[in-house]
Formats: sequence, structure tokens, C-alpha cells
Amino acid sequence: MTNDSGNVLLALLTGAAIGATVGILYAPDKGVETRHKIKDKVSETTHDLADRISHAKEELTKSANEKKDLFDRRLDEAITTMTYKADEIIATLERKLEDLRKKNAQFQK
Repeated sequence: MTNDSGNVLLALLTGAAIGATVGILYAPDKGVETRHKIKDKVSETTHDLADRISHAKEELTKSANEKKDLFDRRLDEAITTMTYKADEIIATLERKLEDLRKKNAQFQK
């Protein structure tokens, strides 16, 4: 979840909680009933927010693990490719060195 969408979610939840609280306060109920309704709404909103945070955390962890696995696979592929290239370069250099030795041996005669 990006920071902007997290801020929007927080703003929406805050607005909903404030709206529900104002609505309850203006309702023609007894004080005990109003406090009970406020307590229930706060509990409900807290539970909902905790669920959303938990879900966002799970998704972020899942995404991070997928990216890490992809990075590890690509790194292994790159290392393998570089190893093959290094072997090819070494073999080519050894052939050229052998050619130079032969040419040098001919000049030494």
C-alpha cells in the first residue's frame, strides 16, 4: 500500500468515525445508550482498522518476498551467465597464449 492510499484510507476512516459520532450525539437517546453506541462504533472501527492494517502488512510481506525471490533468481542467472562467459574468455586467452608461444618458439629458432 502506498503512502498516499494509506493517507486516503485513514482520512476516510476518520471521517466515517467522526460522522458516526456526530450522528449518535445528535440522536435523541439517553446518555447511557449514546455512550454505549459510541463505544460500539469505536470498537467496530478499531477492529476494522486493525483488520485492514493486518491485511496490508500481509500483502506487503508477500510482495516483498516475491520481489526477493525474483531478485535471487535473476542474480543466480547473472552469476551463471558470467561464469560461462568467464570460462569462454579464459579458454580464448589460453588459445591465444598458446598461439603466441608457438610464434615465439618459431622466432627463437
